[in-house]
Amino acid sequence: QVQLVESGGGSVQAGGSLRLSCVISGGMYSDRCMAWFRQAPGKEREGVAVWHTDLGSPYYVDPVKGRFTISRDNAKATVYLQMNSLKPEDTAMYYCAALRSCRLHSNDAINWGQGTQVTVSS
Repeated sequence: QVQLVESGGGSVQAGGSLRLSCVISGGMYSDRCMAWFRQAPGKEREGVAVWHTDLGSPYYVDPVKGRFTISRDNAKATVYLQMNSLKPEDTAMYYCAALRSCRLHSNDAINWGQGTQVTVSS
């Protein structure tokens, strides 16, 4: 069974940076689109970024464009999310997910990690 394990979360001040990692074990998901989602308290889980394996390119939602970068290292079976210029509104639990149809929506996820907390203070 394929497992996704996130790490790299933490507490930073606004303007700081963090790099999240998602290690894929028990399988490669090499042909799957991989994505990052986040969920803030009292809010629905929302997609942040997806690496389109089919296109070899990323997609970002508007609030993180220009600040976040998703990347994938198949040799290390790891997906990354580099987060720069962090804002308090980025505070959330961040989840890695494998997608069925490459749609950046929680309904399209076929597997989730356990999440890693990111807290940004002003």
